[in-house]
Amino acid sequence: MGYKNLKVSIIGIGRVGLPLALFLENLGCKVVGIDKDSEILRDVRKKKMSFDEPGCAALLKKTKMTISPSIQSGVRGSDYIIITVGTPLYNHIESDLSYIKSVCTDLCGSLKEGQTIILRSTVAPGTTSYLKNFVEDNTSLKIGKNFGLAFCPERLAENQAIEELGLLPQIIGTEDNFSKNMTNKLFNLFGVELLFTNYLSAELIKLFNNVHRFTDFAVANQFSVIAEKYNQNIYEIINMANKNYPRGHIPSPGLTAGTCLRKDFGLLNESSSAPDLFLSAWKINEHMPFHLVNSAKKYTKIRGKTIAVLGYGFKKNSDDIRDSLVPKLLRYIEREVPKKVLLCEPNIPKKNIEGFKNTDLNSCLKKADIIFIAINHDAFNKETILGKIKKNAWCVDLWNVLGQKQLVLRYN
Repeated sequence: MGYKNLKVSIIGIGRVGLPLALFLENLGCKVVGIDKDSEILRDVRKKKMSFDEPGCAALLKKTKMTISPSIQSGVRGSDYIIITVGTPLYNHIESDLSYIKSVCTDLCGSLKEGQTIILRSTVAPGTTSYLKNFVEDNTSLKIGKNFGLAFCPERLAENQAIEELGLLPQIIGTEDNFSKNMTNKLFNLFGVELLFTNYLSAELIKLFNNVHRFTDFAVANQFSVIAEKYNQNIYEIINMANKNYPRGHIPSPGLTAGTCLRKDFGLLNESSSAPDLFLSAWKINEHMPFHLVNSAKKYTKIRGKTIAVLGYGFKKNSDDIRDSLVPKLLRYIEREVPKKVLLCEPNIPKKNIEGFKNTDLNSCLKKADIIFIAINHDAFNKETILGKIKKNAWCVDLWNVLGQKQLVLRYN
């Protein structure tokens, strides 16, 4: 089996799986993309990106990967089977393994000796061991003897996936030499540093990376609330605290969520009965939409006013709305019975977004009595906003994109 003849089946070709599939194909692997979502399959067949990810469109135009809705036929003859399906959280802080179980159920009738499964989804501690037990109990295969299994987390930032696949060290969690050697052979193609550990440590590394970032942002948001309580300027405080100071960096306050961060504290917390730092961080970040509305109400009434909300994706310059906090902000605004709510999301080329008309920025600025800059997209800045706001309109700018260093300011 030569390096350039490796056949890789990727289950789930969405925001995680498709960039990986295109990257592997560009390295010379034969790739099969598997997904049960007919719209995703249609778009890939048409060589059309259904989401924004720099570098992917050019690779997709020249792709020759095989596309399949069937796991059973899609993994036939593959050396590697990479699982990238979603791992959501139930409402009661419990990891949802239903997607993983469904994939495993479909796989078990098609697996052959010599293949290796690589789990790449973000999962709760112990999930890779669950997968190992499931496969061994439902097939004649034995992990480490005639079959491989590894947990190799994806740690990429959206909008940087292709770049970071060839840049970031790859964590590889295995517990036998067969799996280690097989996984090493595949990821050696990436040209990055490979870091080997066991299943559980690899799972925790990914969760610790995400929860650390989530907690950092929660600290900044809590600092913002405290500074406002004392009537002090959080933006000046953070700027001076960070300036030429070598230890620690306080991030900007802002709406912090997204499918990468919002749920992962729960994947760690489901095994604990006690309140802890991560639960507090989650509550702080979840509180920010209410805090923004409440802060605006200290200066002006929302009832009967035209409100503009700028941004809907979960983070800067992203078209990904999964687990965004903006819908929560909109619900709190609507509780105040405004006259009208306008929404502007320039990164999503849709006329309507979940019940709201996607209005152009200038129209929002001309009509709105109160403007909430929900997400710090590059499209929202001094040049595009200041000077175009309706006279005497209020602006809520948690991200300080206008550079005025005020959470709530009035434009005269």
